[in-house]
Amino acid sequence: MDRIAILSDIHGNMPALKAVLKDCKEKQVSEIYCLGDLVGKGPDSELVVDLIRENCNIVIRGNWDENMAAYSEWETMKWHQSVLGEERLTYLRSLRFQHDFYLSGQRVRLLHASPESVHVRVYQNDPLEKRQAMFLNTKETGGFLNTDNQPDIVGYGDIHWSFIQYLREKTLFNTGSVGNSLERPDASYAILEGHLHSEKKESYSITIIRVPYDNELAVQLAKEKKMPDLEPYIKEVRTARYRGWKD
Repeated sequence: MDRIAILSDIHGNMPALKAVLKDCKEKQVSEIYCLGDLVGKGPDSELVVDLIRENCNIVIRGNWDENMAAYSEWETMKWHQSVLGEERLTYLRSLRFQHDFYLSGQRVRLLHASPESVHVRVYQNDPLEKRQAMFLNTKETGGFLNTDNQPDIVGYGDIHWSFIQYLREKTLFNTGSVGNSLERPDASYAILEGHLHSEKKESYSITIIRVPYDNELAVQLAKEKKMPDLEPYIKEVRTARYRGWKD
């Protein structure tokens, strides 16, 4: 059996990423896939990009990655771009939209947000029709591994909230967020277990993992770099409450 760790939404938070990678090592995962949003919000986007490139077998493009690699007049974005440097921005532009593969006979598709776009958001309590649309083939995805088939399992990130749902013989799961969880102030990721690249139907599992990390170190690092939008970031790291929510 293979164990594939699925990470997403690190957002420049190195203490959280290091804690998750340590947990992956302890759980003896076979491969690590990242579903995007490596950068932004947190202070250490450049270090996160380097560590993800070093440790991940597959990396998918998120909305922050796409926006970061484009021209922006937003001062916060320009600060993060200057930290990253042109070589890493070029890397972000090269990231793929999705990754399709077989796991114990199940067709698995990994995305950042939705099959339509990295900017189209789908929540766990959206109408059933919208959640079922996560399994559709689109212009962005094409068919599953260049066939007309649709995936049986879709995993994604983007919403910073982990869940597993079973939708009429389909499975939809979200990894939650490594560095910017909006559930509780720790890191979240998923592990898929089964036979990687095998089309034979056998047992498999999907597990959501939660990992505590040093939140105050994340706050300290952001303060030391005098990062823009510092207070909203500190609130999210300490409380897991989104800066746009009303208390």
